[in-house]
Amino acid sequence: MDDCLENMVTLPGLCGVSTVRRVTQVAIDVEGYYTKFGPMVLRRCRNLLKNEEAAVDAMQDTFVQLLRYQERLADEAPSSLLYRMATNVCLNKLRSSGRKKEDPDSELLQKIACAKVPEERLFAANLMNRLFSTHQESTRTIAVMHLLDGMTLQEVADEVGMSVSGVRKRLRPLKSQLEELQRSIA
Repeated sequence: MDDCLENMVTLPGLCGVSTVRRVTQVAIDVEGYYTKFGPMVLRRCRNLLKNEEAAVDAMQDTFVQLLRYQERLADEAPSSLLYRMATNVCLNKLRSSGRKKEDPDSELLQKIACAKVPEERLFAANLMNRLFSTHQESTRTIAVMHLLDGMTLQEVADEVGMSVSGVRKRLRPLKSQLEELQRSIA
């Protein structure tokens, strides 16, 4: 019984009398799954990510998640489970890589962050004042974390104690103002 996990489950009975039953769950054979379903997971990751190196990383991340949560998972329909896990891992990678690439490379943000000459620093300070004049202090913090430090929305949300959608809502008007400033300067 080395590969089985036993749990005690309390089931409500008639007239308020509960019964306790022993439930046996077969542990997942992660190594066997890797051998049998690894190629399928890798194909899924390749299809979604279109990059061999990223696909291999995503496949490994999928099996790491399987290892991490193996006690909670049932040994039923493993191909469907791994397919769904691989899809979620790849979508998360696409989301986070898209955010990191899109925002920190903004030329205006880099100019503001790297201004060294006094005139450039004054210009940058003026731009920042115009940009943040109508926003809360916490929005400024969120913007710096996400746009300059390159943190993902999830990382920013965890840091400031907000939801990802809340962080996104705070950044949306700021991004549109930034785009307007870029057009007016260009």
